[in-house]
Amino acid sequence: QVQLVESGGGLVQAGGSLRLSCAASGSTFRTYNMGWFRQAPGKEREFVASIRRSRDSTYYADSVKGRFTISGDNAKNTVYLQMNSLKPEDTAVYYCVADRNGGDWDFWGQGTQVTVSS
Repeated sequence: QVQLVESGGGLVQAGGSLRLSCAASGSTFRTYNMGWFRQAPGKEREFVASIRRSRDSTYYADSVKGRFTISGDNAKNTVYLQMNSLKPEDTAVYYCVADRNGGDWDFWGQGTQVTVSS
């Protein structure tokens, strides 16, 4: 079992940057694949980025590739999402997720709001 707490959301102008953080409880953080999803108003939740438990492989949705970077710090039990060149269409609630077995994302944080103004 792992608990996830996101932070770092807020309001930013288009073209700006934000860094989201996700702090995970427990001593087994390094055994989890970690990721980020987002959900915009009236839209389905969508995958944003993920990082394997080895922290050496990352994956991105096409819509954020080249602008967002996911990273993990096992010493701090924290995963980050650096978001640059933000666009209004990036506006959403961003959720941190964890998975231990390479299947479904088993654990979800409560979400943090990101709003990008034009």
